[in-house]
Amino acid sequence: MPISRRRRGRAATQAARSGNITTTTRRKKTNKFYIVASVVIAVLVISSFAFASFSGGGHGGGGNANAYVKGIGVEQDLMAQSIHVPETDLVEYSTTPPTSGDHWTTPQACGFYEDGLDDERTTHNLEHSNIVVSYNLTDESQVDALKSAISDIGKANVWGVTRFYDKIPAGQVAVAAWGVLDTMEGVDADRIKLFFETYAGSLGPEFINCNGINTPHIR
Repeated sequence: MPISRRRRGRAATQAARSGNITTTTRRKKTNKFYIVASVVIAVLVISSFAFASFSGGGHGGGGNANAYVKGIGVEQDLMAQSIHVPETDLVEYSTTPPTSGDHWTTPQACGFYEDGLDDERTTHNLEHSNIVVSYNLTDESQVDALKSAISDIGKANVWGVTRFYDKIPAGQVAVAAWGVLDTMEGVDADRIKLFFETYAGSLGPEFINCNGINTPHIR
C-alpha cells in the first residue's frame, strides 16, 4: 500500500529529529570529556606548584637538595639542640668546624674574612642554610686561589661565608652546611662549587640568605 506524502514527511521529520538528538548527545559527551580533562590538567598543574613550594622552591634559595646527597661531603650527626645563646657564651661543638648546634643571636654577613670568625657566629649562618668555608692556608697564593674560586661561585655572594680558621690542620679547607662537612687539602674549586650548588640555600632549618643581613662583599 503506498505511503502518503504526509506520512513520508512525518517519517522524515522524525528521523531528522532522531538524528539531531543523537548528534546533540554526542556533542554533550564530547564537551563533558573536554571539561573533565581540563579539570584534571588544572589540578595537576596546581599540585605541581604546591609541591614546589612545599619542597623548598618557595624560598628562592637556588639549592637543589633538601637532604644530604651521598658523595658530596660527609653527613654529620646533628647536635641535640640548636638555640640562641648570649654572645658571651662559648659552645662546645661535636665537629670541627661545626655543622650544627647552639649559636649566637646574629649571623655573619656574607664575605671573605681573613681575620677569622667565631664558630658561634657562623653556626647561625649554617642554620640559615648558608655555606661556611673555613681555611687554614699558609701560602698566600693558595689564599688568592680560594678567593678566586669563591668569587666564581654566584651563590657564594648570597649564601656563603669564608673565613680563616686555625682549628683545622695547616693547608686544609673545610666546607660546611647544616649537618654536612667536606674537608680537602688545598683548594679544589670544582669540589667547592659542587658543594655550593648542592646545599646552598636548601639545607638547614631556615632559609635566609645574606642579602637579608648585609651587602655581600669580599675583603
